[in-house]
Amino acid sequence: MAVLAAAQLLDELMGRHRNVAPNEKVKSTDWEDPEFCKFFMVKFCPHDLFVNTRADLGPCIKTHDEEAKKLFQDAKKNHHKKIQYQEDFIRFCSSMINEVEKKIIKGRQRLALSGKNVLAVTNPQQAEKNQEQINILNERINELEKEAEEAGTDGNVEQAQGLMKLCDQLKEERDALKKAELGHLNLTAQLAVEQEKQMEVCEVCGAFLIVGDAQQRIDDHLMGKQHMGYMRLKKALEEIIEVVKEAKEPKKYIRDKERERFNDRDTRRDREKDKVNARERDRSRSELGEKDRRMDTERKNKERDREREQVRDVELRDGKRERDRERERRHRSDREDRHRHHHHHHSHRHRH
Repeated sequence: MAVLAAAQLLDELMGRHRNVAPNEKVKSTDWEDPEFCKFFMVKFCPHDLFVNTRADLGPCIKTHDEEAKKLFQDAKKNHHKKIQYQEDFIRFCSSMINEVEKKIIKGRQRLALSGKNVLAVTNPQQAEKNQEQINILNERINELEKEAEEAGTDGNVEQAQGLMKLCDQLKEERDALKKAELGHLNLTAQLAVEQEKQMEVCEVCGAFLIVGDAQQRIDDHLMGKQHMGYMRLKKALEEIIEVVKEAKEPKKYIRDKERERFNDRDTRRDREKDKVNARERDRSRSELGEKDRRMDTERKNKERDREREQVRDVELRDGKRERDRERERRHRSDREDRHRHHHHHHSHRHRH
C-alpha cells in the first residue's frame, strides 16, 4: 500500500508518463479508462479526505490524473458515462454520510443515557445485597478452612482436599462479586466525570465535544481533517445531485429553477412590501402622535386661557365690588356731612 501511495504521489508530481522512454509513443488519455478514479474526476476522491484520522479509508487503488479530470469536466453534461460516474459518487458519499449520521444518533443516545442519574447505575440495594453475600461467603470460607485444617490434622487427607476445593470455588464466587462491585464503582466514577464535563455531539462529524470548551480547542476541532472532510463531503453531494438533475432533465431542471427564482422573488417582494407597510405604519403612528401632541398642546393652551379669563373676571368683579363699596362709603359720608350741616344751621337760626 505504501508503494502504491508513493507511486501515486510521483504520478501527480511528474505525470503518469514519467517512466516512458523519449522515443516511446505515449498513449493518449481517455477519461473512460477504468484505471482512472471516477470520484477524483467528478469532484475529489473521498480516500484523500480522512488520511490519518479514525475515518481513514486507506489509499485509493485508482489513478488520480489531472488531465483525465479535465477531459471528464469538458465532456458533455448528458454523456451517459459521465452521469453514471456522478451517480456513483453520489451513492458513495451518501453511504459515508449515512454512516456518520448513525454515529451522531448513537453518540446522542450515549450522552442521554449517561446524563440520567448516576444513581440509576449504582443501585444501592443491589450493592448492599452484594456486600451481604460477600460477608456470608467470607464466613463460610473461614469455616471450611478450619474444617479442612482439622481433617488434615486427623490424617483425613481426602476430606481435607475436598473441603479445600469447595473453599476455592467459594473464593472464586466472592472475587467475582468483588470485581462486579469494583466495576460498578469505576463506571460510576466515569459517568460522574462525564456529567461534570457536559458533553455534546458534533452535528457534522459525530465527535464528542465539551460544552463551553476553550475557544482554541473548538477552533482546532472545526479546522480538523475529519470535521472539514465531512463538511466538504456534504457540500459536494448537494452540488453533484443538482448537476445530475440538470443533465438528466434539463427542461424540468430549468422549470424548477425558474419556479424557485419566482418564489424567491415573491418572497423578497413580500418582505419588501412588509417593510414598506411597517414604515408606513410607523409614519402614520408618528403623524398621529404629532397630531395628538398638537391637539394636546392646543387643549392645554385653551385651558390656560380660560383660567386666565376666569381669574380676570374674578379680579374685575372684586374690583367693581370694591369700587361700589367705595362709592357707597363716599355717599354715606356726604349724606352724613349734609345732615350735620343742616342740623347745625337749623339750631343756629332757632337761637336767634
